[in-house]
Amino acid sequence: MDASCCRKKKKKRRKKWRVRKKTKAFVMGPVSVDKIIALQRNTTNIRNLCILAHVDHGKTTLADSLVASNGIISSRLAGKLRYLDSREDEQSRGITMKSSAISLHFSKGDEEYLLNLIDSPGHVDFSSEVSTAVRLCDGAIVVVDAVEGVCPQTQVVLRQAWLENIRPVLVINKMDRLIMELKLSCQEAYTHLKKILEQVNAVTGTLFTSKVLEERAEKVKEEEKEGKNLSGDQVYDWSSGLEEADDSHLYFSPDQGNVVFASAIDGWGFSIQQFAYIYSERMGIKAEVLLKTLWGDFYLDAKAKRIMKGAEAKGKKPLFVQLVLNNIWNLYEAVVMRRDQDRVEKVVSSLEIKVAPRDLRHSDPKVLLSAICSQWLPVSQAVLLMVCDKLPSPLNMTAERVERLMSVGAHRFDSLPDQTQKLKMAFIQCSSVDNAPVIIFVSKMFAVDTKALPQYRQRPLSQEEIAQRRELARQRHAERMVADKTVAGNHKEVTHIDANMESLTLKDSKPLQDKETFIAFARVYSGTVKKGQRIFVLGPKYDPAQGLSSLPEGCSATDCVSDVPHLSCCSMESLYLLMGRELEELEEVPAGNVLGIGGLEECVLKSATLSVSPACPPLTPLNFEATPIVRVAIEPKHPSEMPKLVHGMRLLNQADPCAEVLIQETGEHVLVTAGEVHLQRCLDDLRERFAKIEMSVSKPIIPFRETVVRPPKVDMVNEELGKQQKVAVIHQVKEESSQGRLSDSIQVDPSGLVTLTTPNRLATVGIRAIPLPQDVNRILESSSDVIRTLEQINISLREGKTVDISLRTLEAIAGLKAQLENLLQGRKWRNAVERIWAFGPRRNGPNILLNSLKAYKRPSVWQCLSQDDKTYQDGSQPAAPREFDNSIVSGFQLATLSGPMCEEPLMGVCFSVERWDIQSSAASERDSMKEDSISHETLADRRLEESSEDMAAGPSQAISRTEAALADCYGPVSGQLIAAMKEACRHAFQAQPQRLMAAMYTCEIMATAEVLGRVYGVLGRREGRVLHEEMKEGTDMFIIKAVLPVAESFGFADEIRKRTSGLASPQLVFSHWEVISSDPYWVPTTEEEYLHFGEKADSVNQALKYMNAVRRRKGLYVEEKIVEYAEKQRTLSKNK
Repeated sequence: MDASCCRKKKKKRRKKWRVRKKTKAFVMGPVSVDKIIALQRNTTNIRNLCILAHVDHGKTTLADSLVASNGIISSRLAGKLRYLDSREDEQSRGITMKSSAISLHFSKGDEEYLLNLIDSPGHVDFSSEVSTAVRLCDGAIVVVDAVEGVCPQTQVVLRQAWLENIRPVLVINKMDRLIMELKLSCQEAYTHLKKILEQVNAVTGTLFTSKVLEERAEKVKEEEKEGKNLSGDQVYDWSSGLEEADDSHLYFSPDQGNVVFASAIDGWGFSIQQFAYIYSERMGIKAEVLLKTLWGDFYLDAKAKRIMKGAEAKGKKPLFVQLVLNNIWNLYEAVVMRRDQDRVEKVVSSLEIKVAPRDLRHSDPKVLLSAICSQWLPVSQAVLLMVCDKLPSPLNMTAERVERLMSVGAHRFDSLPDQTQKLKMAFIQCSSVDNAPVIIFVSKMFAVDTKALPQYRQRPLSQEEIAQRRELARQRHAERMVADKTVAGNHKEVTHIDANMESLTLKDSKPLQDKETFIAFARVYSGTVKKGQRIFVLGPKYDPAQGLSSLPEGCSATDCVSDVPHLSCCSMESLYLLMGRELEELEEVPAGNVLGIGGLEECVLKSATLSVSPACPPLTPLNFEATPIVRVAIEPKHPSEMPKLVHGMRLLNQADPCAEVLIQETGEHVLVTAGEVHLQRCLDDLRERFAKIEMSVSKPIIPFRETVVRPPKVDMVNEELGKQQKVAVIHQVKEESSQGRLSDSIQVDPSGLVTLTTPNRLATVGIRAIPLPQDVNRILESSSDVIRTLEQINISLREGKTVDISLRTLEAIAGLKAQLENLLQGRKWRNAVERIWAFGPRRNGPNILLNSLKAYKRPSVWQCLSQDDKTYQDGSQPAAPREFDNSIVSGFQLATLSGPMCEEPLMGVCFSVERWDIQSSAASERDSMKEDSISHETLADRRLEESSEDMAAGPSQAISRTEAALADCYGPVSGQLIAAMKEACRHAFQAQPQRLMAAMYTCEIMATAEVLGRVYGVLGRREGRVLHEEMKEGTDMFIIKAVLPVAESFGFADEIRKRTSGLASPQLVFSHWEVISSDPYWVPTTEEEYLHFGEKADSVNQALKYMNAVRRRKGLYVEEKIVEYAEKQRTLSKNK
């Protein structure tokens, strides 16, 4: 009796669950534009989110499932159509290349949500598109492959989400691969999934730790400034900040509801909440208890009918395996592996779902699986429920994120004007009322075909138009009938009617052909945007303080603004709702929404901030992970089409966030892209969309740098070099220099000091080139923005202007100075940081000009850190060097811009000015040019007097103070000094061991064990160097980390895929510059080298190969012999 009662109770519970399951079924039809417009007004229920992942982890397939939930595409096509990949090359390559947005509707009980979803690329070449997407969002879905786990680009996108301060949720995708490919058991799969979660959380934990430690360091620094009593023997506890900070909300855990397990291609996905509610009714356990115990080391004690802890220690199956994974594994076994028809029917009947007979009979078991799963555990329902519950609305924007957005460059939020600081509340409130200030950020401009715009799209005819056309058709038919019986004179009237008919049916589309329209991809942070509204466009360098002081109070965008720099006005001609491949026209858009704006192409290049208030600051620029490094020169095949090419490249520059277009000094039009795939996409766009001409594209222009190194201690066969060898090298340089055109004015010291005199003998400079330590080189390269700011401040101070320097800028400059002082230690670099004269090239590069003159004290480049530096006003300083100071700096800038090896910029070289003799006659050049009354005889007498004084004074390294006139056939002294300085730097560079520096990629390759050897073979052939390899836990995949020269990277990915039959895929990211160890000018000199390399030494010199390739491309002289030691071939049989 008791058993039968239990059965009845169980049936009742099962039936109850089935009914509840039915009511929760996720079925939605197509949503009208009017419905979405209505939802845009409810800011609380808006979710702006993007999908982020490594390449091929299933972002677009997941997006297809979410799009299908709104009835936009068929659920059968989800994963195959790739709806948000609208480009032809995206479909053919199978990767996403641009971020695209779509608005979706989701109902959860009585609540209705609007989801602005942005799908982003995963390929490293298009990581700039990820940056444009992340800025507009409040949350992100991070997708991770269940087999591959955390990959390089996964770490990058997690960092980008962290930097933009948006909240991520996790989808572990491709769960079916654990069953079908790896053949894991449920228990093994559970262990594997735990490891993936640990990997993802480790990345998040690292980001959090670095943030806390930075804040802790700033706090300590502030305490020191405030003068708090800190005991000298106090031990700094670096972990104290970590213990206090709460990071529990940052991590991904299924029991927190921010993790979904899915197989988007098979259409299923779940969170443990869904199973908790199912089993709470079936087992009579509270849903709250199951939520806490379904994931973790818990198991079900069948005897006690209780959930116990310690599953692993007791060898029990965890609840997640027993109640969740077992069901899914059994379903795959019945449907896909064994194709057991009886079990399938039992599963279908027990789940009470309906499967079409054609799906049951289909030859592909995945069709049946998808039909069952899409009704049982629809992936769209699981993901969208998680998004609505866990991701914030625009109203939940944190004050920290707002302050970070408003603090541009050196400006701290506290230093902004009061009116600007008040706008912080507009961001946080995200209000759409009429008096709320309109603030918009445009993250990118994208091009669409004009014919695809809503106003030009063919629309369904109204009843009146159909009736009108019907009447015209009848009239035309009647006229034709009459025309057959009457004279031909009526033909004109018929033609007139035909013309009217055609004007109704077809619009003149000629002006619309071949035209691209730019739409701004933007988000409204505050206010309501209206069609046709005038608005301020704030450039990235716009200063709100300057704008407020220049503009009259209450000035609006309708007034003409021309005086304020970096501020312009424009009208928003049209507003669009972004629906993937479609655009829908809107009249107004409230705050918190993502939209497209037309009519900004003349005002916005790539990104911009728009506002009706001039107090609004430009928002922080986008943070791009990829660096444009690959260059090609482009020219039209027909020279007459050059204007079309220039116009097309301008459009491409606007349409692509990462591409750069520039014209070199040689007149070449150069395109700079992030990688090989990005380059191919840009060229296709240029050829087919923007320029529409045939083009000739050069081979990739590989960037190199030139540097000097310390003299080697061993030769090419690792034998120790004696002093004789070093002296021989210096003598060789001296002989080479003595053959040049300035042989009589150049002297090369054995120690490497080069002394050069100007042609008119009025100035002499002595320069020595010294290699900079690698760490200094790295700091200078990464601090180029700080150095540029420092240079601008120094120029303003020299001109006598008052400069308002923010505290953050001063801290950055002081930090750079402290780092350099730290690294430039030793006798050779004593007091070197204070003696820095300039940085170059372009005044912010990684080379240093050092003032080693004892007699000349000039203002320090760090004078902004101590405003009491009055060196310039010191009357004791000689006037001559001070006036020609700029000539020395200009010569240095020219020398570092193009080196002597192959006219590439220098890197990591310090030029020390150790001698500078200049006659004061040179300083009086300007005055003498004005004094026309001075006769030639007087000048000649004065020159004789000066020469006799010079003879009496003798040679001196101090600055001579003689007076002479200067106008001579060699031109102005300042120009001669620039040329002399440039030549002296080049010869000083050549007096040291010269090396080329190559741009290097970091290459991460995931490969299986059987193709590991082939991967190593390809890397070896392309001058790659493996740094380390490790096996990914739980898989048979190896992760190889290597460095590869950019020069050898073209075709590398294709070759890897071909050699490994697609089992390995590389990820290339620009990393650093590296010195090529081989000397491009090396020739065998010792007996051991002759024995090892032979007399000709014709083995491949990699540095020489690169150098000659660059020289050949630039049209410089290349020393190479086509035939060497040629011998006539002799055939013995003919000489008999």
